[in-house]
Amino acid sequence: EWCNEVLQTRKEIHMTRTTSAPSTEPKQPDFHGWHVTNKGEKGFWTKVGAAWPHKDGKGLSLQLDVMPMNGRIVLRQPSMKTDHTAGA
Repeated sequence: EWCNEVLQTRKEIHMTRTTSAPSTEPKQPDFHGWHVTNKGEKGFWTKVGAAWPHKDGKGLSLQLDVMPMNGRIVLRQPSMKTDHTAGA
């Protein structure tokens, strides 16, 4: 259910973006991809990629700069703070 809510929110943002004037700038990602590994009680976050919604709003395209071998990938909306030092 949470995934449907995220996709619906992304679809609404996408619809807003597509109704405005076309831009020649590259589209910023809607999500950043983070590789998260846990060491004891601490989580270590490393940025590994980004994701953009599909035009139909029914999925995401994920571009990875590296392929993690362990841990998990977390997709988060971009924020001013990009240095994660605690677990999800």
